[in-house]
Amino acid sequence: MTHPLLPQPLPYHRLARLSVRYRWWRPLVGTLFVAVAYVITVGVLDAVISGWGSSQGYPEAPDGTVEFGPVPDTAVDLLLIAAGIPVVLLAVRWIGRRPAGTLSSVTGRVRWRWLALCAALAVPIFGLAMGGVLLFPVDEGPEARWAGWDVFAPALAMLVVLVPLQAAAEEYVFRGWLTQTVGAFLRSPWWALPPQALLFAAAHGWGTPWGFADLALFGMAAGWLTWRTGGLEAAMALHTVNNLLAFAISAAVVDGLKSDDTAADAGWQLVALDVASIALYAAAVVWLTRRHPPVRTAPAPLPPAQPVPFAGPYGPLPGPSAPFPWPGQPASDIPVPPAHPGADPGARGAGRT
Repeated sequence: MTHPLLPQPLPYHRLARLSVRYRWWRPLVGTLFVAVAYVITVGVLDAVISGWGSSQGYPEAPDGTVEFGPVPDTAVDLLLIAAGIPVVLLAVRWIGRRPAGTLSSVTGRVRWRWLALCAALAVPIFGLAMGGVLLFPVDEGPEARWAGWDVFAPALAMLVVLVPLQAAAEEYVFRGWLTQTVGAFLRSPWWALPPQALLFAAAHGWGTPWGFADLALFGMAAGWLTWRTGGLEAAMALHTVNNLLAFAISAAVVDGLKSDDTAADAGWQLVALDVASIALYAAAVVWLTRRHPPVRTAPAPLPPAQPVPFAGPYGPLPGPSAPFPWPGQPASDIPVPPAHPGADPGARGAGRT
């Protein structure tokens, strides 16, 4: 007898199709929901925080926002970005009709050990890169001064808590939701990765051409690592370590966190160093996958099992058919059909006490 072929396993970028309730419109409606819900969430949070700050007597900036100070302002910015996490996870569960964890990896959860291994690779690579940045010549201006431990320590504690959330939010939205949305329609990951990379770069603002190219390359590398490893962990480690070191350097100098410069404003020297670091990290992760291969695909959803007739000694029995047992089903849970007329009454109970 010929058995039907099982559906092919799904790589990460195709996980929007993991649900048996998948419909072509779900990724599109979900994308609209994420955009609208995030804007509303950020607007409400910003209004609440600003209202509280005004009531406490904090000064107002020229643009109408409330100024809490460099460290609290940075904390607010990071929190507003992190607000995207519950929004996008709700879209996966409610509109996508699949487990929210399938946005993290093909296993349906964050693989914490794999995340820690990737972070251990990222720290020395980007630590050396940040050290190289300090050797670059600086433009004429006020000399950078050490902020002091009384300023740096609280800022660093805040960054250690909030930067991973901010980086994770961006990964869930760009390498997660957007990649899986495009992947729901296109099989090749090379079609699914460029849109999220370009949108990621655009979301950071329009600075220098070098800065935009660097952000787009960062998005492509993070997206490729996500597809290559079956989850967001490698991209999260890359993003978190890179941002944490950059913010920490800014927090170490007086008024460093007040700067409005972003990665979009980078010059070619910084971009060249960053590209080399990203390439080295990607190569290190590939090496790590050979020593500790991660799961890269998820089993495709199977249609509901159809009942099959139970064949007795004289052919199919009359009445309702017994369901075919699934793998691992306890024997006590498998329905036993009634004895067929004329069958040996002792045969069915043979072997039971």
